[in-house]
Amino acid sequence: MEELGIGFVPFSPLGAGFLTGKINENTKFDPTDFRNAVPRFSPEARKANMALVGVVKGIADRKGATPAQVALGWLLAQKPWIVPIPGTTKLHRLEENLGAVDLDLTAEDLAEIEAEASKIEIQGERLPEAVLKMTGH
Repeated sequence: MEELGIGFVPFSPLGAGFLTGKINENTKFDPTDFRNAVPRFSPEARKANMALVGVVKGIADRKGATPAQVALGWLLAQKPWIVPIPGTTKLHRLEENLGAVDLDLTAEDLAEIEAEASKIEIQGERLPEAVLKMTGH
């Protein structure tokens, strides 16, 4: 892929906001919010999956960064052809997200994220069953 100039764009690189640390099991979504239909966003799944947010927040605190910057920085550190494109409608969030480019995640930081994340069993499917069937997953 790299040789052909083809990139990979991760879908929802901030986990539809979850990895920012701004959502927890008590968060109430607007009735029209698609996350209401996503199993991974059930209150029980969010509560269980907060362990992953804790890993990201721990690195963010040490680095003087935001959880969103760490999540995006981790993706950027994977391969040069991975291009995360988080969606936002707010300028301050765009500026925050752009800060991930300058975040220095060391090999030790990346290893810590991988090691800690590998211990966590993520709860809930990433999309509703009908959507997963349409994508072949």
